[in-house]
Amino acid sequence: MLIIPAIDLKDGKCVRLYKGEEGTETVFSERPGEVAARWEAAGAKWIHVVDLDGAFKGEPGNLAAVKDIRASVKCSIQVGGGIRNIETVREYAGLGIDRVIIGTAAFNDADFLKQACEEFPGRIAVGLDTKNGKIAVKGWKEVIDTDTKEALRDLYEAGVSIILNTNIDRDGTMEGINVNAAREFIEMSPLPVIASGGIATMADLEKLDSLGLGGLYGAILGKSLYTGSIDLKEAVSRYS
Repeated sequence: MLIIPAIDLKDGKCVRLYKGEEGTETVFSERPGEVAARWEAAGAKWIHVVDLDGAFKGEPGNLAAVKDIRASVKCSIQVGGGIRNIETVREYAGLGIDRVIIGTAAFNDADFLKQACEEFPGRIAVGLDTKNGKIAVKGWKEVIDTDTKEALRDLYEAGVSIILNTNIDRDGTMEGINVNAAREFIEMSPLPVIASGGIATMADLEKLDSLGLGGLYGAILGKSLYTGSIDLKEAVSRYS
């Protein structure tokens, strides 16, 4: 289980939101590149970057900060948030981003998703995020009435390489992971899964790891790292 620290960007700053809601951000740093370097020094092999402005507006809003992060670390980087056309995928690939995460567009633009997977094989992930059991899109502001199992099958057939599943009801709350929901999703998915949302303590990581599911690729840590409730170096040494 790969331990992946998150950097959420808003207005060029490193922030965290509560349940993904716009306007609930807490600023943790105004220097995202320095934060990324700290996570890499603690042993991170991947860094998860979310352009929150992009997710809310539908187009990239933090390219300068992404460039700063890329220049600050040698480890792999995945970026998501507002990626809704092939030009944006190409732009991120040109910046040296290793994996691009498509969210909303994966569910309303099948041609774009297929083109991205064909043009960048093995480098396209999809964020399939759930809110009250439904798939949430457009910066988590809307839910769609699409069967999750059917959606996962379609993403697999399109050539997607990995799925990121965030439990929005727990994200940023520090309430702990919903381990039953995580198990159900991972068992349902034909693709490897990175789990996210509510992971607050090492005990939550132990619960995930103890599931013993081969489809669990990794876990994303956000607020737990910034508040110090999980020590990244310890988590990486124990699980990655």
